[in-house]
Amino acid sequence: MEPSVAVVILNWNGQKLLEQFLPGIVRSRYPNLQLIIGDNASTDTSVAFVRNNYPEIRLIIIDHNYGYAEGYRKILEQVNADYYVLLNSDVEVPENWIQPVIEQMEGDPLIAAAQPKIKWQKGRESFEYAGAAGGYLDLHGYPFCRGRLFETVESDHGQYDTPSEIFWASGAALFIKSKAWKESGGLDPDFFAHMEEIDLCWRLKNLGYKIVYCPYAEVYHVGGGTLSATNPYKNYLNFRNNLVILQKNLPLGDAIFRIFIRMCIDFIAWLHFLLQGKTDFAFSVNKAHYHFLRDLKKNGAKRTRKQIAFQKHTGQYPSSIVYDYFIRKIRYFSQLKF
Repeated sequence: MEPSVAVVILNWNGQKLLEQFLPGIVRSRYPNLQLIIGDNASTDTSVAFVRNNYPEIRLIIIDHNYGYAEGYRKILEQVNADYYVLLNSDVEVPENWIQPVIEQMEGDPLIAAAQPKIKWQKGRESFEYAGAAGGYLDLHGYPFCRGRLFETVESDHGQYDTPSEIFWASGAALFIKSKAWKESGGLDPDFFAHMEEIDLCWRLKNLGYKIVYCPYAEVYHVGGGTLSATNPYKNYLNFRNNLVILQKNLPLGDAIFRIFIRMCIDFIAWLHFLLQGKTDFAFSVNKAHYHFLRDLKKNGAKRTRKQIAFQKHTGQYPSSIVYDYFIRKIRYFSQLKF
């Protein structure tokens, strides 16, 4: 029998997205499949919409908008399956998008999490910003993707059609073995949103697991369905959470060094925002650093017993992606030298 798979969509006031994408999701072909909507205390009519139109989908309703990380933790406590698929509500899927990923993961007991190829729903020839062909981190902990460096998003010409081990899998369509989810503790609720999947994947790698990219399945992501890329709050979460993942997952001496360097680089970003007149974005960097320093003890207590040297992880780029992109003008993943 095929392993059981639960596709879980976290919803918050997302009826328009559900109307658009649920018809395709319910056509997903997999022999041992559960479809679940976890609702983060929506105030629109999305719960009634699902009940009235998709009785085959299980609804799990929680009492508050806990955000992405804690919302999924509370929902998945009530789900029993061999595999969880955390799927954003703004993702379009073809019929056979699950089987290829499960087959790849079943082929290696060390694989804990995976992602399919993620392309842009509004322009299917292009990769999508949040995931593309798998996630990586540079030596300062900056995340980027195969197929997307900062604002340069590549078209898909089959250049990344080889299965590969990566550093992190996108939360837009994250496949994870339920056993690994429970062993790692799942997503950190204090992240609220953004980069929590990177933290989870890093913890899994420190436990000795692999994270992989499966090119034989692809999905189509709208992107920006929750917070706009130009939202100062999203900017705050990205700056704060990026520092937290360094503190939580690096060996202590390495963490201190890299966090110091990152805060210096963040100062340059703060100055750049200020000179552009984006005072709300500059303030969000200040707020991110303040909250990071305020919560040093709290996040330090989350450090696991085992931290592996950063450079020993597959998917860690041994140079600065910021320097390579903005100074050396490298625009494509294939130009990077690992």
